Amino acid sequence: MSDLFGYLALRAGAGLIGLLPSSAARSLGRLVGRVWHATDPGRRRMAERHMRRVLGNGSDARAAGRAVMKSYGRYYAETLWVRGSRVPELQRQTRVDGLEHIIEARERGLGMIYGLPHIGNWEVAAPVAVAEDVPVVAVAEKLPNVRITDWFTDMRADFGIEIVLATGGTEVMRSLEAALGANKAVALLSDRDLKGRGVGVTFFGEETTLPPGPATLSLRTGAPLFPVASYYEGDDGYRVVIRQAIPIPAEGTRSEKVRLMTQTLADEMESLIRAAPEQWHLVQPNWPSDPK
Repeated sequence: MSDLFGYLALRAGAGLIGLLPSSAARSLGRLVGRVWHATDPGRRRMAERHMRRVLGNGSDARAAGRAVMKSYGRYYAETLWVRGSRVPELQRQTRVDGLEHIIEARERGLGMIYGLPHIGNWEVAAPVAVAEDVPVVAVAEKLPNVRITDWFTDMRADFGIEIVLATGGTEVMRSLEAALGANKAVALLSDRDLKGRGVGVTFFGEETTLPPGPATLSLRTGAPLFPVASYYEGDDGYRVVIRQAIPIPAEGTRSEKVRLMTQTLADEMESLIRAAPEQWHLVQPNWPSDPK
């Protein structure tokens, strides 16, 4: 019964937000983010901690952390507001740097991998690829509430994203390899190691782990791995940045190649995050030194 209530409440909230003009929905999201910042000291401290990593100890981490949570509120509001009929509006408001990389990869026919940080509205990057006849596949967590999982899967389909649910088994990797074999794009959020069994890297000057999946897929299939970020630009615009593919090392064992490529992706994500740190929606522990 509680699962059903949670699902119905979320659907009702999405329905109400969907009635608003886009500007009002975004403003509401930012307001909710401010309230969240004021009422959740744990997340607030974590956002500030990460901002100090990005901006340095002399920065105003409190103001930056507040901006992060306001931006995160906007992301959630947009997620609930968007409908399939509204995606063309988002596309018209999106500027793309590096589109030629997608077109070149499409012509090669090996598929492509996007390694993204949790920045801006990362789902806006999907329609960019779909507009170039490149279907997009992404991995999502399987939530305890099956109804909400199914609903979020349907919502991401509005962006043109086909979802593969993370089950912890080898079938996920097989599904992603099949997608690349069909010349699709696989989009992977790559700045958090949810399982804690990732590859050791240096990320913002401190040792941590990041997921090996992007590099492993690239090595197995030959598909290029592109660092990608999707930023907010102004009150109602977006900017998607697609960088050159990460080189596949010519020498070394497979594990050494995965580690080197993952470190290179970490370096690229650092640079992408530094371009708009207040849009980096990371408010969870991500380094061994972070309080749990």
